[in-house]
Amino acid sequence: MNWKIMFTIWVSLLPIVADLFNDRLTKIQFHYNENPQKDLTVSEGINSQDLIKSEIVTIQGKEIYYEVYGDGSPLFLLHGYSMSSESWRPYVSDYCKDYTVYLVDLPGHGKSDSFKNDLSIKGVAEDLNYLVDYLKIKKISAIGFSFGGDVLYQLALLNPPLIESMITIGAVGSWDVNNFKEYSEGFTFENRENFPWLKTHSSDDQIKELMNQFKNYTVALTDSELQQIDSKVLVVIGDDDEGIDLVEVSRVRKYLPNSDLWVLPNVSHGAHEGKNKDEFVLKSKSFFSKQ
Repeated sequence: MNWKIMFTIWVSLLPIVADLFNDRLTKIQFHYNENPQKDLTVSEGINSQDLIKSEIVTIQGKEIYYEVYGDGSPLFLLHGYSMSSESWRPYVSDYCKDYTVYLVDLPGHGKSDSFKNDLSIKGVAEDLNYLVDYLKIKKISAIGFSFGGDVLYQLALLNPPLIESMITIGAVGSWDVNNFKEYSEGFTFENRENFPWLKTHSSDDQIKELMNQFKNYTVALTDSELQQIDSKVLVVIGDDDEGIDLVEVSRVRKYLPNSDLWVLPNVSHGAHEGKNKDEFVLKSKSFFSKQ
């Protein structure tokens, strides 16, 4: 067949091929939104047999969801505010050969109950402490991103023997939304499409409540409270994180008795993500191994 004829036929078929591709893409996206857990499991390389257990338990009158992977000493991975345990799924395969990994939807998030009272970081830590007690775990290591890190500082005060080692990312235990008006003004239900991770939550009502409760995000650690934390702590900060005051980082480093600081250059809030993921995993494992 003449090459000009072949080229003409190929060009004429392009719109049909494009339509088929777009239709396929639409179906994939719809399926993802319909069942995000299944798709994330496949895309992140977590085999179904790796999931040892998933459960919703009632803690202090609230339903809390968690998942368990792997085998070894307990490692809890805690997500940021308005996120869910799904944000840590890409890390499960990195830790599950050395640890029993617990992914928790913190109260108000994911498959756990929506907030029933005003947001309290200490209150969330109390619920997590009850969950750990329910699981009959006496010692844990933990990584907390942002909100999850602030929860860990409160948990370390609440139950001093519990946390042997913890890593906090973009969190130093003290933060007040009132000091960041641009955050609270932009983080609204009307702007929810700008925050794609919100789709991991169960309903619009839960999302509305999360965004409404953000105005109550305030937590503070005194010098004395920092000195009471016996856990070994690695504080991970990106030097471009606009939400973290470096003066506060210095104060935490001064009064937190058993702490190390890791500042990553040219990195914002999620210092453990993207191109830094592999290095973060290696450094975290090294940190936890020095018990």
